[in-house]
Amino acid sequence: MAYKKQSALKITEEAYARRNKKMRKDNPGMASRKTSGTHSDRVKFACRFGAQDHPMKTDKGEPTPYAFALKKWGFGSAGAAKTFCRKHKKKK
Repeated sequence: MAYKKQSALKITEEAYARRNKKMRKDNPGMASRKTSGTHSDRVKFACRFGAQDHPMKTDKGEPTPYAFALKKWGFGSAGAAKTFCRKHKKKK
């Protein structure tokens, strides 16, 4: 999706659920949210999102989709996700 302005991105709990409904339907394994514990899906998410450098709030002080995703997976910030990733990532 392309947006004209970053500030045009206003997301609510309902919008987040609507946006991800199709993805969860197409990928049944993702239907259950793993908001705690050390499930491999949660570790993978933490490693992907912890490495990104996106703002947590818009110019108006509203949470961004990035912040909502972190919150839904049980992380308060990108730093928390990065720390979780380092701690629980399996060594090759």
